[in-house]
Amino acid sequence: MTVWLSAGIIFTLLSVAYILFKWGNMKVVGVTPVRTFTFIAILFTSGLDVGLIMFPLTEFAGYADISASPEYAFTNPLAIEFGFWGFLIWGFYFLTCFYFCVIEPKVKFFELPVVKFVNNVVIIGTCAFTAFLLLSNLPWYLPSIGDGESVVPAFYLIVFAAIAFAVYSSTSIKYVRILSLTTTWVFIALIIGMWAAAFVFGESEITAYFTNLGLIGGYFANIDNFVLPINEYHEFYLFWWFSWSIMIGQFTSRFVGGLKTYQVMLAMMVIPSIPIAAWFSVLYHYHSAGIPTEGITNLAMVCVGVVFVINSLDSLIRLYTDNLNITVERIGKGNYIALNIVALSLLTLLFKLDFLQIQWVGALVITIFFSCFAFILSQKFKSVTAIKTSPKENKIDFTKIENLN
Repeated sequence: MTVWLSAGIIFTLLSVAYILFKWGNMKVVGVTPVRTFTFIAILFTSGLDVGLIMFPLTEFAGYADISASPEYAFTNPLAIEFGFWGFLIWGFYFLTCFYFCVIEPKVKFFELPVVKFVNNVVIIGTCAFTAFLLLSNLPWYLPSIGDGESVVPAFYLIVFAAIAFAVYSSTSIKYVRILSLTTTWVFIALIIGMWAAAFVFGESEITAYFTNLGLIGGYFANIDNFVLPINEYHEFYLFWWFSWSIMIGQFTSRFVGGLKTYQVMLAMMVIPSIPIAAWFSVLYHYHSAGIPTEGITNLAMVCVGVVFVINSLDSLIRLYTDNLNITVERIGKGNYIALNIVALSLLTLLFKLDFLQIQWVGALVITIFFSCFAFILSQKFKSVTAIKTSPKENKIDFTKIENLN
């Protein structure tokens, strides 16, 4: 699996380099273009999930324990955490976003029946894994409910409610903008709130926060160490990012609003990394200073995490229901809601029972990458190399999203 993962990463980075070389100054327009801030909000909130909120506080200590994990000794724990979530791995999303916006309309690889089936398996599997992550992390963050370790019925109800809300919001494209912007602002509010609690109303020195921000430079100074898997846990993260990459690219490609290719890359790799760095620097201070998060802080983190899950599930549900033609117009709103809630709830339980693993989904995505490349070389090479613009039918009209159901 490590060799397969490494091959997928190298292929992805080489593909990004080729795209920038050949089409770097081309204007990219999706089928439903939105303004740049909205596009970034959709990307950020669709491309991240509850792990961004809940994982770091449980991971810093492990990254700092270099006696148990000497492979982390090359930099500090905050840089390790950032490296697992920020900058370089967003290139996966850039590749697939550009592909679906510009290349797929010429290639139509994902319209092949076998590919469409496998792609839907990937989307649905990752969708359920997202809900499972929320379920499995709730005991740590809400120890007042249950014993702090076991998954109690109340946690199932929280996840069920998140699934139900996401299914309902997916019934109309108009909710995308509202949900994405809302998620972005509540995340920013969480960062500001926890920062203020520590540095304004608490006893911490503001200089400690900027010291933490400086520690993230350890990632960029050692970025070569993050390209290929550091260990099995890093492999888990990389497979996880691959499992997301196709569907996030497919989803976000709809909303690109006329940026040039290199600007799309910068928007997708640099801008999301800024709030991630700000957030992790706050969390790292709470960890290193021993500031407790019990009570209202944990509750706030869970609430924002649930909003992230709803946003992620919303985008994934839209994709697989469109691909499978299980639309509200075709089967009715009631049937649509019931079918998706039942299916996602059952699949979430399969992850809970260890019947499914996200690494398998990521490996499947890498297979799709290589298969698509082989298909282009053998069937569509001239069509792809002749591309000069985004599809001509895609026009910049920022009001279009408001007029869709």
